[in-house]
Amino acid sequence: MPLLAWREYAGLLCGQAWPGVDALNALLPTGRAYRFAAQTPDLLADGLHYEQRIAGRGLIATREGNWHDLLNALVWLRHPKLKLALNAMQVAEVARMGPKRRSRAQYALTQFDEGGVLVLVRDPGLLAAWDAHDWYELFWTRRAAWRDGAIEVAVFGHALLELALTPARLLVGRALPFLAPAGVGLHTVFEACAAAIADGRLLRDPQELRPLPLSGLPGWRGDNEVAAFHRIAACYQPLRPGRRYPPTHSIIITG
Repeated sequence: MPLLAWREYAGLLCGQAWPGVDALNALLPTGRAYRFAAQTPDLLADGLHYEQRIAGRGLIATREGNWHDLLNALVWLRHPKLKLALNAMQVAEVARMGPKRRSRAQYALTQFDEGGVLVLVRDPGLLAAWDAHDWYELFWTRRAAWRDGAIEVAVFGHALLELALTPARLLVGRALPFLAPAGVGLHTVFEACAAAIADGRLLRDPQELRPLPLSGLPGWRGDNEVAAFHRIAACYQPLRPGRRYPPTHSIIITG
């Protein structure tokens, strides 16, 4: 995990030959206004910012033989609405700030794009432990919650997926939690997240993102099946003095 959750792309990830941009473009639905393009000197000669090239020319610069860019392409294939929302806000911020300065919103958008995790929370009581960085409570005492659907996780960030290629790494995502009633699934969460970003209601500041030590989740590592792991694991960091998560961080989904 989390690469096991992307097994529908096993042919790209585990094939004999590295998948080129033509193989990736063949998986795009017809009518898309964007495509993957090999990152060559000719492509970069347009002088455009990476995000501006996507918005203006519909070209997603993709390095051949590069895990980071391949995994980014998989996220585009699975979650195009969310990727397009992030791109539109990045382009708007580049226009506002210029190419040499970055806003708080740009840092938030980039951190989520690279290391983002969406979390569907059906039991609001779990947020208290998470808010306090009480990792033992969240991942061990309340371990059943991660198995019975009280809380679900979907990794979005392609850099986080790349880190998972090294199994020994302790993974920590940059998470956005969404409170939702029973019957609402992760697909709805992705739709709500994309809409909130597009409307400027989400990811205006990096402080909206909270750490989620993915290595503590049941089934993600063999060594987290004992209580001691959740006392000493290096991925479990204490809450910084004065750090408080904003009350509007979680979006209530009513349908």
